[in-house]
Amino acid sequence: MSASSSDKVAVVGGGLGGLSAAAVLAARGADVVLFERNEWLGGKAAELRLDGYRFDMGPTIMMLPSAWRRVFAAAGRRLEDEVELVRLDPQWRCFYPDRSTLDLWAGRERMVEELEAFAPGSAPGYERFLDHSERLNRLAHDYFFYKPIGSLWDVVRHKGLSVSTLGDVMSMGAGRTVAGTVRGHVPDPRVAQMLDHFTQYVGSAPDASPAVLCGIAHMQTDEGVWYPVGGIRALVEALIRLLRDLGVELRTGVGVRRIEVEGQRVTGLVTEAGERVPLAGAVCNADVVRAHQDLLAGVETGALTRRYEAACSGVVLYLGLRERYEHLLHHNFVFSEDPEAEFEDIYRRKRPAEDLTAYLCAPAQSDPGVAPAGGEALYVLVHAPALSEGVDWDEVFPAYRQRILDKLKTQAGLEDLEERIVCEQALTPASIHSRYKVLDGAIYGLASHGRFMGAFKPSNVPSGVSGLTFAGGSAHPGPGMPMVVMSGWIAGDALARQLEGALAPAPLVAAS
Repeated sequence: MSASSSDKVAVVGGGLGGLSAAAVLAARGADVVLFERNEWLGGKAAELRLDGYRFDMGPTIMMLPSAWRRVFAAAGRRLEDEVELVRLDPQWRCFYPDRSTLDLWAGRERMVEELEAFAPGSAPGYERFLDHSERLNRLAHDYFFYKPIGSLWDVVRHKGLSVSTLGDVMSMGAGRTVAGTVRGHVPDPRVAQMLDHFTQYVGSAPDASPAVLCGIAHMQTDEGVWYPVGGIRALVEALIRLLRDLGVELRTGVGVRRIEVEGQRVTGLVTEAGERVPLAGAVCNADVVRAHQDLLAGVETGALTRRYEAACSGVVLYLGLRERYEHLLHHNFVFSEDPEAEFEDIYRRKRPAEDLTAYLCAPAQSDPGVAPAGGEALYVLVHAPALSEGVDWDEVFPAYRQRILDKLKTQAGLEDLEERIVCEQALTPASIHSRYKVLDGAIYGLASHGRFMGAFKPSNVPSGVSGLTFAGGSAHPGPGMPMVVMSGWIAGDALARQLEGALAPAPLVAAS
């Protein structure tokens, strides 16, 4: 591209999707400027440092490293040369109300042994479920991943209408839910509850989410769960280094007021300070629904093809402990007694669950440097409803915090937890909403609810405006850290293709 400012490409928002899109575009030869209203880059993948403790504030589970490799490969880099990765196996530990525990292992043979000891007779169903998950994952790669999809019509358009395509679409389990599919293979309620929680990566109820999301199980058991030394923030810093090496202009602390569209084409943007920046194109990494209310107010992009529901939010406790708990793994789930009632509270009654499930990340097990010697930077996440009129989080939080701590003390063996806390901070749906400017405080973008359409999010490439693409958890392929990174790759690739002729695409090396 020429050096003229009108040839610039903007990325609006510096979350993981925006950073990934900027890397792909810059690697293809674009003159990229990235705008981020906050003073930090990475969006929810921020870092909290408190009294000698270091916390990842948002995502903590790294899976599907191939998505990250693909972004770095766009610039001829290897992910493993940029970040040290440690494989975690067991992948997580489950604590149940009956005081039983179950570890999730990646290897099928080891997991079968674990299940036969835990719930005799459940292993064959688990193996059948994994086989089904593998088929769904293959179909997701064929029809959804690394393609700008927003509807069933987009699937057909990309693959062509044929008997084979229709057969594949039907085999995705259209009309079935995750919960129904899981229980069709695994009758033991504790094992089923563990498998349900693969959908918690996308902040949705398993009894309302489409069966195709069962493919997440294969993604995790196949590629593994990893810990980047230094935390998820180490991945963000590696992306930032890559962008600087590629010459991307990073403008933090600069919000964007609107993206300008004339004649159904992006022509520029206006910052909150009133600066106008002419553009050849833009990637929008803001929440797609909120972007249409603010950045693209009055513009018919064609991206919002139906009414979308916010995914769930959460209560997050960042607890600096003077002494770590040796019986915790890096990742842990402390399950509710009645998951149906839990999901009813969160997703339909829109209130904090009385019978809650808590996710615990205890990273000092893998990286002692996150805390003073012998300590732990304990991260606790409890899913909560997106913001609603009936819940005042300033009023509700103190009692709900205590309910969470009591749950951990009685069910996860953290009896003296409160005595070990030396410092803490917290986020609620209200503070998440104000901090990250997401729809109704949702931490996973848009919900994946709907037996038929739940898998579809707004397309990365809107039909009504050229020179505009979308990246992030509220765009295709949806929420969850690897999907967000993938959405950035799709958005960057799609915009580069629109600007073809002005850019010189760089050859991709193998990313798997």
